[in-house]
Amino acid sequence: MKLKFLGGARTVTGSCFHLTAGGSNVLIDCGMYQGPDAETVNKMDFAFDPASISCLFLTHSHLDHIGLVPKLVKDGFRGRIITTSAAADIAELILYDSAHIQESDTEWYNRKALRTGQELKEPLYTRKDVDRVLPFIERKRYGAVETLSEGITCRFVDAGHILGSATLELWCREGQREKKFVFSGDIGKKENPIVNDPVFVEETDYLTIESTYGNRNHKGMKESIDELVSVIKNTFIKGGNVIIPSFALGRTQDLLFILNKLVKDDRLFRINVYIDSPLATGITRVYEAHEEYFDPEARKLFNTESRDAIRIHFTTDVEDSIKLNKVRKEAIIIASSGMCEGGRIRHHLKHNLWRKESSIVFVGYQAKGTLGRQIIDGARRVDVLGENIVVRAGIHTLGGFSAHADRSELLGWISQFRKAPEIFIVHGEEKASLDFQQAIESSLGLTSHVPAKGEEFEI
Repeated sequence: MKLKFLGGARTVTGSCFHLTAGGSNVLIDCGMYQGPDAETVNKMDFAFDPASISCLFLTHSHLDHIGLVPKLVKDGFRGRIITTSAAADIAELILYDSAHIQESDTEWYNRKALRTGQELKEPLYTRKDVDRVLPFIERKRYGAVETLSEGITCRFVDAGHILGSATLELWCREGQREKKFVFSGDIGKKENPIVNDPVFVEETDYLTIESTYGNRNHKGMKESIDELVSVIKNTFIKGGNVIIPSFALGRTQDLLFILNKLVKDDRLFRINVYIDSPLATGITRVYEAHEEYFDPEARKLFNTESRDAIRIHFTTDVEDSIKLNKVRKEAIIIASSGMCEGGRIRHHLKHNLWRKESSIVFVGYQAKGTLGRQIIDGARRVDVLGENIVVRAGIHTLGGFSAHADRSELLGWISQFRKAPEIFIVHGEEKASLDFQQAIESSLGLTSHVPAKGEEFEI
């Protein structure tokens, strides 16, 4: 048996793990890399023959876990794609949106290239490539044990991160020898809005675990909600807008739930919230269709009239989005992308970042090299859509809204194993992963590794 780390190794994005076991080649996630030189990295050939992969497991539907699936199929993959029902519905929206961006960006570049005599490009993949992905997807329930072949059995359990997110258990047999592998996916923190808390796994021989927040703890959710209320009230008093860069998947839906509850609890008056993201609109509809994944509090709120306590405005076309530029005060605008690297959020930053009466509220992780990271690191000026914009707005980072478990929660999750597994630490910036390794060894006394990209381990 062999386990190879092809992405999400000493970096947060691009998760992809290749397991050779039980007479089969399987992949766990096939994510898009997001960061410096992303276009070059994502266009590189896979480090394996896609046609040799019998099964791809998707732990959840964020782009950094599924974004290269259309390229995988385009390059020859014809196996099974296994995930949960909600994750499958969301993946369809995410991948079509990603393909649209690939096509649009390439078209824009090629128009410019024709004028300057440069070489033309092809998109990483197209919407037709996404069409070819969908027939391979199989939907599974949490807790259902599935036999894939004589050598491999699998099960998903709830990771508590976003709707349909899962931790994967794999039992692999070669001859008389059986080994169990657990791939954490992204583990949610306790008391995430809407979804249930993550499920603990009690036994495994080998654990591959994320470390996004492996070297720090979050503010409490109550603290973050209190700060959000204060920011909204103070910004509206000053006559500005609250701009929230948010991931279309997960974070936007959590924010809507929280804002709705704040109005219901009379902490905010009836407010106007603009969701400026067609993708977020579609994903919100998927959430509404999958209440079976909700925790009891979310089910109760979604089934009462109070769900409409806030005025939600979904902007679907470009014209409606442009109109928001004329809204000068008392608006909460939630737009993607969450790291400010693309999408409509850049236009709202262009029109509000320089206004001292406005506030920019970050509610998710900002990777190195992204525009969002530059802003929270204190840049006085940033490039937004080709313009050098001065930063005068109030900048707020509310860590309690993260959908990821923090260091203490990750250590608590690992501590539930009945016997010590061998641990591989992934999906974190290098320092976070190495710091988390030290925490695991000092707190729990367990053997762990921080694989480099491309590193392979013999099991």
